[in-house]
Amino acid sequence: MASIRNCLQREIFTPKEERLLGTIQVWKAGKRRKTSILCATVSSECPVQVSLVKVKISDRGQYKPCIYWTLRNMQLVDGRDAVKETCEFHLHLDKVYKWVTNTCKEKYSFLICLWKLNQRYLQNKIKFVNINPEILEDFVPETQDPEIGETGESDRQEEYERYQELLTKETTDLEKLMEQCEQAVADSEAFVQMLMTDLQVLDQANLKEIINSEKQVHLIVQLIEEALKESEHLEKQLCAHEELLHTVKEHMDNIHQLQIIDRNHQKLYEEVIYLVENLTLAEEHAWILNNGNLDEPKDLDLCIKAVQALSCCTSTNLTAGHRKLQAVAEQLIKFESLRQNFENRFVNHINKIIVLQGMDQDFILESDIDSLILMSHSARHRKLMSCKPLMEWLKNNNPVIFNDLLMVYSESLGKLYERQLKEFFSLARFKVTGAKDSRRFSFPDTTERSLPPSSNITWPKLNFSVPDRLEMDIGRRQLVDKVLEQVLSQLEHMCIEEQEFIIYFFNVESTEDESELTVNANDCVARGHRDSFDDRKDKASNLLIRGVFGCIEADMLNFVNLCDKVELFSCLHVLLRISQHVNKIQKNPSASFFCKVLRICLLQAKHNFHQLTEAQRKDIENAKIAKKAKVGVLPFVSRLQEFLILTENVFRNAEEPRDLNDAYCKLITATFNTIENLSSQSLKTPSQVVMIENFYFIFSFLSELKIPGLDHKRKEAKKKYTHYLNLYVTSNLGLPLEKLSEFFEGVKTRMAQGIKEEEVGFQMAYNKQELRRVIERYPGKEVRKSLETLYKNNFKHLSDPYLLQVVWRMMQDDFIRQYQQFVELIERCYPGSGITMEFTVEDLLKYFSELDCSDVS
Repeated sequence: MASIRNCLQREIFTPKEERLLGTIQVWKAGKRRKTSILCATVSSECPVQVSLVKVKISDRGQYKPCIYWTLRNMQLVDGRDAVKETCEFHLHLDKVYKWVTNTCKEKYSFLICLWKLNQRYLQNKIKFVNINPEILEDFVPETQDPEIGETGESDRQEEYERYQELLTKETTDLEKLMEQCEQAVADSEAFVQMLMTDLQVLDQANLKEIINSEKQVHLIVQLIEEALKESEHLEKQLCAHEELLHTVKEHMDNIHQLQIIDRNHQKLYEEVIYLVENLTLAEEHAWILNNGNLDEPKDLDLCIKAVQALSCCTSTNLTAGHRKLQAVAEQLIKFESLRQNFENRFVNHINKIIVLQGMDQDFILESDIDSLILMSHSARHRKLMSCKPLMEWLKNNNPVIFNDLLMVYSESLGKLYERQLKEFFSLARFKVTGAKDSRRFSFPDTTERSLPPSSNITWPKLNFSVPDRLEMDIGRRQLVDKVLEQVLSQLEHMCIEEQEFIIYFFNVESTEDESELTVNANDCVARGHRDSFDDRKDKASNLLIRGVFGCIEADMLNFVNLCDKVELFSCLHVLLRISQHVNKIQKNPSASFFCKVLRICLLQAKHNFHQLTEAQRKDIENAKIAKKAKVGVLPFVSRLQEFLILTENVFRNAEEPRDLNDAYCKLITATFNTIENLSSQSLKTPSQVVMIENFYFIFSFLSELKIPGLDHKRKEAKKKYTHYLNLYVTSNLGLPLEKLSEFFEGVKTRMAQGIKEEEVGFQMAYNKQELRRVIERYPGKEVRKSLETLYKNNFKHLSDPYLLQVVWRMMQDDFIRQYQQFVELIERCYPGSGITMEFTVEDLLKYFSELDCSDVS
């Protein structure tokens, strides 16, 4: 252990000028044994630092300090048991460290070292618990005389403290000195004598240096005395200069005060010029504001210039000090008086113009038998446009009065447009309906509008082979389309013109505050106007124009519904026209109001279209057929064809509505279901024939129309038509050779049961005699007669010649295929019997060809 301690002192603590006082090998309690060394050290510098160092031992036997603790931070030393000896102890530092050592002796030796350091350097700051006091007392030296004991202990302590190990530099210097004297080790006296001689030489040299330095001191003293004399001379000169500069300072202070006064005068002059230039209004401006005639264009232009000059004066940037000046206050009062007087005059003037325009009776319709034309309001707009700069000035200076003018404009012009639109829509209704007294034309409320019951709908009777019959009511539909286009074009022009004027004249497009431009909703309701827009989301221009055109929405809805009632399919033209106008103006900011009106009308048009399709669907679902009559193409199937052809003709060159294909699909689906439900109700026509003819008819006109959204329905119709056609052919195929078919079906059944082909002929019911007897029943003439009966039945059931040919061709192919199957079974099951059919394939082809060319009555 001593060698380890010396090694630690030499390698670790000596370079740091620390002394190692105690060591102990420890490891952590309760874990895998990994030995470390705890070292208690003190520093050689003052104040003394007492430390606890944990040193790790590497695998190569090297020592490396890993943790340093200051003993001043230690709180408690726990020996774990004061009675029973144990090798475990705890140290309370930054946390509790639990260590175990090899023997109790090493443990107590290290704890006593810590106790001594605590007594000497830490003033008993550290508490020691669970340690037998006798162990600590054994290390306190006992003496007879306490004073002598204390003195001896103190001497030893002082001697201990005086001892200090040589540092590395000191050791190096000592070694160099001894190397210079080879006999230092062999003859110490000679070495000492040499050192004494060197010391005497050094003393003599020091004495000479001291004597020489005294001469230098005398010289320095003389120089200092001369410097003091020079400083006194400089001090006298500085005092004289200071007296001279004092007078100069007084003169400079006076000059500075004069400069401040001059700058103040300059600033005052600039402020006066600023106030005079910015707060002076020309007398001609003041006179024109008080006395100018706003009805005269020349005076109006002068008023605009005077208002601009007045605005420049009132907008002058004034400080609180400026406003305290009496002249400034009087001038501001004068400006305010001029502003109020002119404001009252201008408001009365513009209010009078607006009210008179609202009462104007000259705005009548310009119309003839072919067109509807609304009177333009451009002249009225031009009259007001000259006042636009004054309206901007009023809006900036008095928003409350400006908003009142907006309400006056809304109410006055709303009455004017209401009268004009009333005449306009009255004439439009007259052109559509042909009523003599169009002004008294009664139109039902839009909320109570509904199509007539589906059972009362009068459908035009059309023929698929005569498509020009679709133009039976085209004249009325074209009239509705023409009048509606004129109405939409005129209203679009009028609304856009008015909204552009409102945006420009009142400058309200960027205003989003609804409270500034609220229209009197109660007045609109009293006039029968319907408020269907969300005010919170509308722009100010829309709010104002909605007050002007408050009645246009209800009138448009009523006219749309009227057009829908004129002719059953006129709703298609209404839907097309409104959609085209919405697409045309939806990106125009000046048409935002009319675009919203059209969108509402478009919703109503779609609703009317949906009602029409729903009535058609109910008519299809409620259709019935006569049980005792021959059934061909059902009437509602023909009407479906008419509707699709008409709709596609209307929307041929336009973008179709999104929900048009949905309506098609609903009608076709209802048609499919109704065909299948009604097919079995006829007593004269088989259900399969009903479905063949109707599904083929649907497939044919869907293929001809080529509607992309109905391609899946076309395929479904073809699938159903093919399915029922095959079913009809199969069910009628066994009639001509019924007994022979039954015989060979039995043969197939026996073969399916596992009987070999060559053994079938030995079955009682299927022997050769039975086969000959069945074949003898079907000679060529009998077969031809049966086919003739089958052909007559087909001709009787099928009304379409093309379908008759298709069915007869399929029956021919299947009949020949069946005949060949019979021949093959005879060869396989009755080999060598010499049994053959009494007719050949050539005979069958001849029979079918003769029947196909014959006239069946």
